[in-house]
Amino acid sequence: MSRLPLFPDFDRPLIFAHRGLSAVAPENTMAAFRLARERGVPGLELDIHLLASGEPVVVHDADAMRTCGQSLRFENARLAQVRELDAGTWKGPDWSGERVPLLAEVFEEFGASIYYDIEIKSKTAEDRGLELALAGLVADFRLHASVAVSSFNPVALARFKRFAPRVPTAVIWCDEPDMPWYLRRGEGRWIARCDYLKPDRRLVRKPVAAPREGGLRGIRPGRTGSRPVVPWVVDDSAEARELLRSGCAGIVSNDPSALDL
Repeated sequence: MSRLPLFPDFDRPLIFAHRGLSAVAPENTMAAFRLARERGVPGLELDIHLLASGEPVVVHDADAMRTCGQSLRFENARLAQVRELDAGTWKGPDWSGERVPLLAEVFEEFGASIYYDIEIKSKTAEDRGLELALAGLVADFRLHASVAVSSFNPVALARFKRFAPRVPTAVIWCDEPDMPWYLRRGEGRWIARCDYLKPDRRLVRKPVAAPREGGLRGIRPGRTGSRPVVPWVVDDSAEARELLRSGCAGIVSNDPSALDL
């Protein structure tokens, strides 16, 4: 199977600000994304859900309680309701009034000046239209060369791939209890037919981390034939350097600007 290259036009290592510069600013807000750009971070990692009114919205959780203090499920919400949410005060009074952005607004402001890792948030195989909406926005803004798409859900990735075959995708995994046992070693890549891998950083060096082409083995990101590896979330400089030396294509960090690479 032919795989798409991961951002071949951008310098290595690939560095992503996790939910924007979330160590400092409220996650998944324009403030966090702008701060990442101001500090010279070349890539953004962000999460999307689909609103009931049809718009992909940039937010991690399925509901607004943790970051906005409201018991509102995004999949049941309309845009007018989301516009009223305060996504910044939980992080501190200096961020009061930050809003939950639409993905279209992020694309409009940043365009192709950066690269994006967009995580599809979905826990079922049901098609609610998020993948098609995402593919449509990537096409509308002509960002095929600047966007990669990832998810814990390999079915969602396979669906997105049908709509946007020119955009590289990655399966994400960890070994936490809420991760299905049959996906805890990266097995979702076979369903997703993905182009790169996003393991929990703690699994990259473990011998049981993920299957490779020759069988169930640990990730050896520098070995010929393996997919590019971009682990998350890496906030320690020594660990980041070790991962990159091992052959990882990049890292996802809450504050990449604080890392000594």
